[in-house]
Amino acid sequence: MVELNNWNSLKWKSIERAVFKLQKRIYKASQNGERAKARKLQKLLTKSKSARLLAVRKVTQDNRGKKTAGIDGKKSLSPNERLALAQSLELDGKARPVRRIMIPKPGRKEKRPLGIPTMEDRAKQALAKLALEPEWEAQFEPNSYGFRPGRSTKDAIAAIYSDINQNSYYVLDADIEKCFDRIDHEKLLNKVNTYPQMRRQLKAWLKAGALGKEGFIETPAGTPQGGVISPLLANIALHGLTQLMNKTYPVRYLNQHLAEKYNLPPKRNLRPPLVHRYADDFVVLHKSKEMILEAKGVIQDWLKEIGLNLKEAKTSIAHTLGRKGVKAGFDYLGFNVRQYEVNEINSGKDTKGNPLGFKTLIKPSFDAIDKHLINLKDTVRRHRNSDQANLIGDLNSKITGWTNQYNSVVSSRIFGQLDNKLFLKLERWAKYRSPNIGAKEAIANYWWIDKGEGWVFRTPDGQNTLQNHKDTHIKRVIRLKEGKSPYDGDWLYWAERLAKYHGIKPTVNKLLKRQKGRCALCNHRFMSDDLFEIDHIIPKRAGGSDKLTNKQLIHSHCHHNKTWQQREEYPHKV
Repeated sequence: MVELNNWNSLKWKSIERAVFKLQKRIYKASQNGERAKARKLQKLLTKSKSARLLAVRKVTQDNRGKKTAGIDGKKSLSPNERLALAQSLELDGKARPVRRIMIPKPGRKEKRPLGIPTMEDRAKQALAKLALEPEWEAQFEPNSYGFRPGRSTKDAIAAIYSDINQNSYYVLDADIEKCFDRIDHEKLLNKVNTYPQMRRQLKAWLKAGALGKEGFIETPAGTPQGGVISPLLANIALHGLTQLMNKTYPVRYLNQHLAEKYNLPPKRNLRPPLVHRYADDFVVLHKSKEMILEAKGVIQDWLKEIGLNLKEAKTSIAHTLGRKGVKAGFDYLGFNVRQYEVNEINSGKDTKGNPLGFKTLIKPSFDAIDKHLINLKDTVRRHRNSDQANLIGDLNSKITGWTNQYNSVVSSRIFGQLDNKLFLKLERWAKYRSPNIGAKEAIANYWWIDKGEGWVFRTPDGQNTLQNHKDTHIKRVIRLKEGKSPYDGDWLYWAERLAKYHGIKPTVNKLLKRQKGRCALCNHRFMSDDLFEIDHIIPKRAGGSDKLTNKQLIHSHCHHNKTWQQREEYPHKV
């Protein structure tokens, strides 16, 4: 029984375990087609104290985004306010308008609307998501990756590589126009097909409207970007693309008529196009260009039924190896996917070990590289009058984040090129900082010899050293097993993927292994979508060292509670 008396003394391990047990049962019921049982369990979950507490924690403590207030003006809540919200939280079918703000799209002049719900609505949406997500995780198609627990862009790229590395394909590289803004509400609610109380609550959020500079804005269609539950609703709306292709193009014998129609060799099976989707970006793969063109029309008609359209300006046809009239390769999620004709020695091999005549390479896209270089350039320029330590700290966070994003593909040479270009920018920074001395003397003030590794950009005291792109090791990602979900309870499988593939820093990886995948404070296993932080066992301000022996990996909320408690233990130091 969960006692609601002191937020900082709540037993989160027990709370999370109670919620997960119900979520696992919902997942299994949905997987087995037991809809009535799933509905009953969802109602039980949304009324439980544990789920209400967890929902409030997720939106008040676990959310690492910028703290932006809705129309209620609340950016954060005190522990007592969190308890009060959890006690009163219920899906009552009511919703307040979202606060609309316009944010720029990366690399473009146009802006997109962001809808910020009130704190109460965020918590209610988190509660609804706790109930709905396990049901839909049991139904979502395996090649859907965006906004799903335990899945990332690396998993999406690994799946594409696994599907194309043995054959070349024509590709429909598609993008949906204003997906979040145009989804038909009634069609979406019918597709969610949930129990009446949940349907009323979802409808209330969809129809709540928005308040912007121009006043109240009605929302006759779409799901507000910025809502906790919006990504899940968008995934539900777009669920079914693979089913559509399998139904429209079932596996059948490729007779002479079909062979001529799709320009394929006869006497073999005609298979449906492959679909890979990440949120509203998707690609369709097939050996026949004619089928790709036909599938584009089928998908366009299917999207119109839910109020959506393909964005023609960003929808194109390519070929993984290159064919007359179409470009070679395609960009997807910031990666460039392409096959190159090579000799037998460098060629990829089929399942029998025979050379294919081409090799499949996935690299960071040119756009992604250019944006990263611009980001580095702006960072160096912004720190023209800062000390070297601040510059290094800012650059390291950007370099580490970018290289972790692309450390699973063919990036080594690109990493080296980026280091060379960054050196030139830092060289100009050094000359600007030392205008009265020569270039060599200016460089000597900021670069130092490091144990035979060559010149490194480092502070004179050796405390701050620039991280090189090329220092990041390439680690291939193994394709996610079909049908796997964090709600299946296979802790070992998900813990291994968390440690191996999700861009985790070496220090975090060592701590994960030392702690056997558990939080050092609550002893609860880290889930794939958990937020965790490195904590100093004895705080540095209280004399603790920065060595690995004084570090532990803990949940973000556990870290928050520990810091709160240590204010009494170290009143003048923490």
